[in-house]
Amino acid sequence: MKKVRIGVIGLGNIGQYHASKLAEGDIQDGVLAAVVDIRPGFAKKWCEEHAPNTQSFEDTEAMFAAGSCDAVIVATPPPLHPPQAIQAFEKGLHVLIEKPAGICARDILIMNAAAETSGKVFSIQFPHRYHPAFQKAKSLITTGELGTIQRIQWTTTQWYRTQDYYNSGGWRGTWKGEGGGVLVNQCPHDLDILVWLCGMPARMRAFCRFGQWHDIEVEDEVTAYLEYPSGASGVFICSTGEYPGTNRLEIVGDGGTITIVNNQHLEFRKLSESLRTHCRTATGFKKPEESLIPLSVPVIEMENANNVNNFVQAIINGTPLIAPGQEGLKSIELSNAMQLSTWLDSTVDVPVDADRYAAELEERMRKSMIRKPSTTRTLDVKDSWR
Repeated sequence: MKKVRIGVIGLGNIGQYHASKLAEGDIQDGVLAAVVDIRPGFAKKWCEEHAPNTQSFEDTEAMFAAGSCDAVIVATPPPLHPPQAIQAFEKGLHVLIEKPAGICARDILIMNAAAETSGKVFSIQFPHRYHPAFQKAKSLITTGELGTIQRIQWTTTQWYRTQDYYNSGGWRGTWKGEGGGVLVNQCPHDLDILVWLCGMPARMRAFCRFGQWHDIEVEDEVTAYLEYPSGASGVFICSTGEYPGTNRLEIVGDGGTITIVNNQHLEFRKLSESLRTHCRTATGFKKPEESLIPLSVPVIEMENANNVNNFVQAIINGTPLIAPGQEGLKSIELSNAMQLSTWLDSTVDVPVDADRYAAELEERMRKSMIRKPSTTRTLDVKDSWR
């Protein structure tokens, strides 16, 4: 295979981004073969303006029947990701899904099983894994320099959104259309990095505030306390109702502390010996020696095309995926646990009972109200990528 023919399912904000990158030749060995959008005439008009040699469709079945694609990018609202990915796997196509993997762990488990059965390349859009700061933190942890993790604290409240943002799409901020709020839309990247670096907690107690700062059904502020199998603890705080907000990740190990601010500025405060050893052997008020190591990392903007390039090269050359699609389950298990803990007003195990969570979510979706959008414009979301 010299070129991977890719179909983009969903021409919303991020779908148009992917389609444009492919049409403009920015994805090595990838070409835009087709686009799908359910809005009558929308995909056709988009192709006429941006990619005149690209096929356009109003439903996925028609695109699959045309046989014009080797792979698809699923860029529809989150609840549609698992069923559309499964549909593509059944047609023998490789799949890249946008974040999040879905809204419910139960559906994602079924999707992951379909991916495994198909044998096709399956990736998820987690470009934060390419950030040099996070990659350096990953290295400090996996090589043992940080030592055993004791505590994690991430305050990520820089996700400010206006009411106009939620009004721009009737599905935004609703249980039926989005399946959640800041945890599902803004923070999947953060939750993925949290798990990628520190692993999964064993249980948590969370406090989600639903429609606290906006006229929406879903959560726009969350504080969660995490407990890990190793004995480590963590706090995760996020919000779309603060400005300017904070983005600070601190990972404390018995060998030092990693601090990352705004996803890019990293420093490592390295201890001369294990803190646990020092605690048991030192006398009086002695403290271990500390070295402040500011680590130089390139300042970059989040580049969604990295994941697509990696996806295409995995198809052609077997290049290892930096974000395998199956790993999208973990961040959703965290967000499901945070929501369920709030609904039940109790501590929950992680992962939560997928069927119990699904039943609670379905009840809220049953009562959910999809709003008529107050505007028909396409919202430019590039400034939201951090």
